[in-house]
Amino acid sequence: MSQSLRFASLIFLLGILFLLDILLGSVTISAESVLRALFSPASADETIRTIIFQFRIPKALTAVLAGVALSISGLQMQTVFRNPLAGPDVLGISAGASLGVALFALGFSSFFSFGILSFAGAWPLALVAWLGAFLVMLLVLYVSTRVNDIMTILILGILFTSATGAIVSILQYFSSEAMLKAFIVWTMGSLGSVTSGQLTVMATAVIFGTFLSFLKIKALNAFLLGETVARSLGVNVTRSRLGVFFSASLLAGTITAFCGPIGFIGIAVPHLARVMFRASNHLVLLPAVLLLGANVMLFSDIVSQLPGMQTTLPINSVTALIGIPVVVWMIVRNKKFVSV
Repeated sequence: MSQSLRFASLIFLLGILFLLDILLGSVTISAESVLRALFSPASADETIRTIIFQFRIPKALTAVLAGVALSISGLQMQTVFRNPLAGPDVLGISAGASLGVALFALGFSSFFSFGILSFAGAWPLALVAWLGAFLVMLLVLYVSTRVNDIMTILILGILFTSATGAIVSILQYFSSEAMLKAFIVWTMGSLGSVTSGQLTVMATAVIFGTFLSFLKIKALNAFLLGETVARSLGVNVTRSRLGVFFSASLLAGTITAFCGPIGFIGIAVPHLARVMFRASNHLVLLPAVLLLGANVMLFSDIVSQLPGMQTTLPINSVTALIGIPVVVWMIVRNKKFVSV
């Protein structure tokens, strides 16, 4: 199968999964009613129209954006660090976002009642999560300007993650029961709590971050050969590395802020793309992970809804069940950790 046919298949599958994500849910709606709401809203039932346009379509769009952002971020991290297990969490981006939410929801629980925070909505939590992610990003960017060894930066990123996790644990220990419950629900991840206004901000950030990643295709291809070779090819390693870090942090931090920490998509999808397209050129891999990531997240959202039942699983649990076998398969297949 040619690469063009593979891309066409992924685009077709994306359309099918997007439609299925709209058709399926905790509330059973016939396919005819859904199609009528989509293509002839005036003749559709108002309740069905509300469910489709205010809940299911925004959730499906959120799944697409989350899959695109996390997958591209993971590919960039694996390329820069030349480590097959690197992902969006490697620089502490998700941990920084979690710290921001914890400081707001847990650290200030003694000053605000849970009812006030609930009335404020998801925006305050999303904004502090975004701020936390970018503060950690800025810290890592500062370190990267002082340290030339990329593996040292990787280790420092892991240390930053551990440090923020320790602070979050302390805040959880001293928090009230109501605040702790709200924070734990956020950590499970959710695609259905994003409002239309938040979706607009998310889409803008993801599109901008994706655009930046495509601008760095030449640098990403050069990084595969090592920093010494990249320099000999005329790549400004420091500037390119900072640009990639910013793009990856923007993508992963945005999704974490609005949807909570979603794991394993950023690690697993790039490996699936390499196997499917048998390519290392990022001119092929970037659009491949973009489409694959969107498909995987839509599939995960469909599974999480348990079609026909009233229960919805945490999206983070579903992505872990899908991503972990891929990572294990990758390790067994390579028999050892090798550079990508």
